Amino acid sequence: MNIAINGQPKQFEAPLTVAALLEALQLDAERVAVELNREVLLKERFAATNLKNGDSLELVQFVGGG
Repeated sequence: MNIAINGQPKQFEAPLTVAALLEALQLDAERVAVELNREVLLKERFAATNLKNGDSLELVQFVGGG
């Protein structure tokens, strides 16, 4: 399955949920905002949202600091 993450093409094995993708990328789901095909995805939907070939994701990781 081919998807774009932050504009970069990536290839993954299907089936894949948003939660599984974040885990594979070693990203903490509590510290990431996800936009799937130009729509913000609520964290509660990460595990139930299946990705499809051609999907486009924008991932933003929140970093603490001061």
